[in-house]
Amino acid sequence: MIRTSIGIDTSVLVRLVTGQPPNLFTLCVEGLSGLSAGGVEVVVSNQVIGEAYVVLQRHYGISREDSRTALHATLTSGLVSPLNGRLVLDALSALGGPGLFDRLIANDYSQAGLETLTLDRQMASLRATQLLEG
Repeated sequence: MIRTSIGIDTSVLVRLVTGQPPNLFTLCVEGLSGLSAGGVEVVVSNQVIGEAYVVLQRHYGISREDSRTALHATLTSGLVSPLNGRLVLDALSALGGPGLFDRLIANDYSQAGLETLTLDRQMASLRATQLLEG
Protein backbone atom coordinates (compact mmCIF):
# COMPACT_ATOMS: atom_id res chain seq x y z
CA MET A 1 0.00 0.00 0.00
CA ILE A 2 1.35 3.43 -0.96
CA ARG A 3 0.66 6.14 1.60
CA THR A 4 -0.15 9.64 0.44
CA SER A 5 -0.90 11.13 3.89
CA ILE A 6 -0.04 10.34 7.49
CA GLY A 7 -1.09 11.97 10.76
CA ILE A 8 1.16 12.74 13.71
CA ASP A 9 0.34 12.62 17.41
CA THR A 10 0.85 15.19 20.16
CA SER A 11 4.31 13.94 21.13
CA VAL A 12 5.63 14.66 17.64
CA LEU A 13 3.96 18.08 17.34
CA VAL A 14 5.26 19.21 20.74
CA ARG A 15 8.83 18.22 19.76
CA LEU A 16 8.51 20.19 16.52
CA VAL A 17 7.23 23.26 18.35
CA THR A 18 9.66 23.23 21.29
CA GLY A 19 12.77 21.62 19.79
CA GLN A 20 13.05 19.68 23.06
CA PRO A 21 14.68 17.35 23.74
CA PRO A 22 17.11 18.00 20.87
CA ASN A 23 17.61 14.33 19.96
CA LEU A 24 13.85 13.74 19.56
CA PHE A 25 13.42 17.02 17.71
CA THR A 26 16.10 15.92 15.22
CA LEU A 27 14.49 12.49 14.89
CA CYS A 28 11.11 14.11 14.15
CA VAL A 29 12.47 16.59 11.61
CA GLU A 30 14.53 13.97 9.78
CA GLY A 31 11.75 11.38 9.78
CA LEU A 32 9.07 13.80 8.59
CA SER A 33 11.42 15.33 6.01
CA GLY A 34 12.03 11.85 4.63
CA LEU A 35 8.31 11.19 4.38
CA SER A 36 7.72 14.53 2.66
CA ALA A 37 10.55 13.87 0.21
CA GLY A 38 8.80 10.59 -0.59
CA GLY A 39 5.59 12.43 -1.47
CA VAL A 40 3.76 11.78 1.81
CA GLU A 41 1.74 14.69 3.23
CA VAL A 42 2.12 14.92 7.03
CA VAL A 43 -1.02 16.28 8.72
CA VAL A 44 -2.12 17.26 12.23
CA SER A 45 -5.66 16.79 13.56
CA ASN A 46 -7.54 19.39 15.59
CA GLN A 47 -7.40 17.08 18.62
CA VAL A 48 -3.59 16.95 18.45
CA ILE A 49 -3.40 20.73 18.01
CA GLY A 50 -5.64 21.24 21.05
CA GLU A 51 -3.63 18.82 23.19
CA ALA A 52 -0.35 20.44 22.15
CA TYR A 53 -1.79 23.88 23.01
CA VAL A 54 -2.43 22.69 26.57
CA VAL A 55 0.92 20.88 26.89
CA LEU A 56 2.85 23.95 25.77
CA GLN A 57 1.20 26.03 28.47
CA ARG A 58 1.17 23.55 31.35
CA HIS A 59 4.44 21.71 30.86
CA TYR A 60 6.59 24.30 29.10
CA GLY A 61 5.20 27.49 30.69
CA ILE A 62 4.48 29.09 27.32
CA SER A 63 1.72 31.72 27.31
CA ARG A 64 -1.51 31.19 25.38
CA GLU A 65 -0.55 33.78 22.77
CA ASP A 66 2.95 32.39 22.30
CA SER A 67 1.56 28.83 22.13
CA ARG A 68 -0.79 29.86 19.34
CA THR A 69 2.00 31.68 17.49
CA ALA A 70 4.37 28.71 17.81
CA LEU A 71 1.74 26.23 16.64
CA HIS A 72 0.86 28.47 13.69
CA ALA A 73 4.54 28.73 12.73
CA THR A 74 5.00 24.97 12.92
CA LEU A 75 1.84 24.28 10.91
CA THR A 76 3.00 26.65 8.17
CA SER A 77 6.63 25.47 8.15
CA GLY A 78 6.08 23.14 5.22
CA LEU A 79 6.92 20.06 7.29
CA VAL A 80 3.39 19.47 8.64
CA SER A 81 -0.01 21.00 7.94
CA PRO A 82 -3.41 21.04 9.63
CA LEU A 83 -5.70 18.20 8.52
CA ASN A 84 -8.63 20.63 8.25
CA GLY A 85 -6.71 23.24 6.28
CA ARG A 86 -6.60 27.01 6.32
CA LEU A 87 -9.49 27.51 8.76
CA VAL A 88 -7.38 25.94 11.52
CA LEU A 89 -4.63 28.47 10.86
CA ASP A 90 -7.27 31.20 11.05
CA ALA A 91 -8.43 29.79 14.42
CA LEU A 92 -4.87 29.95 15.73
CA SER A 93 -4.57 33.58 14.61
CA ALA A 94 -7.97 34.75 15.89
CA LEU A 95 -7.98 37.12 18.84
CA GLY A 96 -10.93 37.73 21.13
CA GLY A 97 -14.30 36.03 21.03
CA PRO A 98 -14.50 32.26 21.25
CA GLY A 99 -11.39 30.42 22.43
CA LEU A 100 -9.18 28.12 20.42
CA PHE A 101 -10.91 24.95 21.59
CA ASP A 102 -14.34 26.31 20.64
CA ARG A 103 -13.00 27.20 17.20
CA LEU A 104 -11.42 23.74 16.73
CA ILE A 105 -14.64 22.00 17.83
CA ALA A 106 -16.76 24.02 15.41
CA ASN A 107 -14.21 23.39 12.66
CA ASP A 108 -14.34 19.61 13.18
CA TYR A 109 -18.13 19.53 12.99
CA SER A 110 -18.09 21.81 9.96
CA GLN A 111 -15.65 19.49 8.17
CA ALA A 112 -18.17 16.70 8.73
CA GLY A 113 -20.94 18.86 7.25
CA LEU A 114 -22.56 19.49 10.63
CA GLU A 115 -23.56 22.55 12.57
CA THR A 116 -22.49 22.98 16.19
CA LEU A 117 -25.08 23.42 18.92
CA THR A 118 -23.94 25.27 22.06
CA LEU A 119 -25.08 27.04 25.20
CA ASP A 120 -22.07 29.38 24.97
CA ARG A 121 -23.05 32.75 23.49
CA GLN A 122 -19.51 33.54 22.34
CA MET A 123 -19.15 30.18 20.61
CA ALA A 124 -22.55 30.71 18.96
CA SER A 125 -21.01 33.64 17.07
CA LEU A 126 -18.93 31.23 14.97
CA ARG A 127 -20.01 30.19 11.48
CA ALA A 128 -22.31 27.12 11.40
CA THR A 129 -22.77 27.31 15.18
CA GLN A 130 -26.06 28.04 16.86
CA LEU A 131 -27.23 28.75 20.37
CA LEU A 132 -29.49 26.13 21.95
CA GLU A 133 -32.55 27.98 23.14
CA GLY A 134 -35.68 26.80 24.87
